[in-house]
Amino acid sequence: MTYTAVITGGNKGIGADTARALLDRGYAVVSLSRHAPEFEHPRLSSVTVDLLDPEAVDAAARLVATSHDVTHLIHNAGLIWPNLIEDASPSDITGLAQLHLGSALTLLKAFLPAMKAQNFGRIMFNGSRAALGAPTRTAYGATKAGMIGMARTWALELAPHGITVNVVAPGPILTDNFWGIVEKDSAQQEALAARIPVGRIGRVDDVTRAFLFFCDPENSFVTGQTLYVCGGASVGSLQI
Repeated sequence: MTYTAVITGGNKGIGADTARALLDRGYAVVSLSRHAPEFEHPRLSSVTVDLLDPEAVDAAARLVATSHDVTHLIHNAGLIWPNLIEDASPSDITGLAQLHLGSALTLLKAFLPAMKAQNFGRIMFNGSRAALGAPTRTAYGATKAGMIGMARTWALELAPHGITVNVVAPGPILTDNFWGIVEKDSAQQEALAARIPVGRIGRVDDVTRAFLFFCDPENSFVTGQTLYVCGGASVGSLQI
């Protein structure tokens, strides 16, 4: 079987690293993001799309579905939009719900006929340890927690079709999203690393390896699960 993975936010960070790893394993990869990837590969293609725009997502989903039999969907794209309660607004929640949840539903509905026809599929979310609670994460924590509920529901519906659905939930990872909140190489970054049980902040490749586990066609007996890739931060309380 030829495997084709669609990765949202596949242009940089965790998405780009996962894309490279899958390309190395012979997959075709389609990146869906606001910007094209900064690297090239014969089996890499990209569609420029703003996942906050439902109509744009629908058009991109239909475009990809007409040209690819998608076997893997990795919904990696995400935004944080941190705010204390006093500064948060309902629009924060609706916006991130579209990005983290609504766009995933639109994409899956477009790709699901091909997955069902092949009796095979792998669906993954890039969740977050913040689903367990974190200050300033009203919208982010709520919608990342929503991923877990949606993944468990999809896992039950799709298991008879050979399709697994799982969540990789990172803790602090050295990416642009992290450095948008914590100054790079700052005392705050060092202090945070010291509070993580394993004594360091996560790297992009830590998360990629978790996605590769769930991508593997041989791993067909694990579905509806959330794997925290957080250095032990999900075990206790951690403030970023």
